[in-house]
Amino acid sequence: MTHALIVIDMQNDFCPGGALAVPGGDAIVARINAMMDEFDAVILTQDWHPAGHSSFASSHAGRTPFETVDMPYGPQVLWPDHCVQGTTGAAFHSDLRQDGDLILRKGFRHDIDSYSAFFENDQATPTGLEGYLRSRGIDALTLVGLATDFCVHFSAVDAAGLGFDTTVRMGACRAIDLDGSLAAATEAMRRAGVTLI
Repeated sequence: MTHALIVIDMQNDFCPGGALAVPGGDAIVARINAMMDEFDAVILTQDWHPAGHSSFASSHAGRTPFETVDMPYGPQVLWPDHCVQGTTGAAFHSDLRQDGDLILRKGFRHDIDSYSAFFENDQATPTGLEGYLRSRGIDALTLVGLATDFCVHFSAVDAAGLGFDTTVRMGACRAIDLDGSLAAATEAMRRAGVTLI
């Protein structure tokens, strides 16, 4: 079995002081760095939004962050502007090892968000990660990073659905926990067959 570590969105805007800070988001960096040498491959994902992205509350008159709106592809949480291409906020945390095999950018299409490392939020448009993993002969994935209840959750459920042996190391993740989203995400991952450690 060939095993990859998928490091989800360890970026400045998701760490304390960032535009969409996850509590304790920076506390897992050292743990993730230490894990990297245990795997056959390391993939880093990077939220990479154009300015004025449709998932930003600022792009919708009269809307505030954390409201939900209906988009053509379904419900979408509106976020503070974050991880805008080329900004310090979009950069990886300065202490994170970046010597992985691949950096996969997502969320760069203006009109659709992308929580998952595998699909845009329409659940149909692929990011290309599946093809990369299959071409490398990788069949087992361990996911870590930010945030447990959004990008880690959606990535893990999609990975399991695509037939990868999928594990989430919960101690190397941190959550936003918006209105019970952590409990819901944990249950959804378990239902999808994801192993939670």
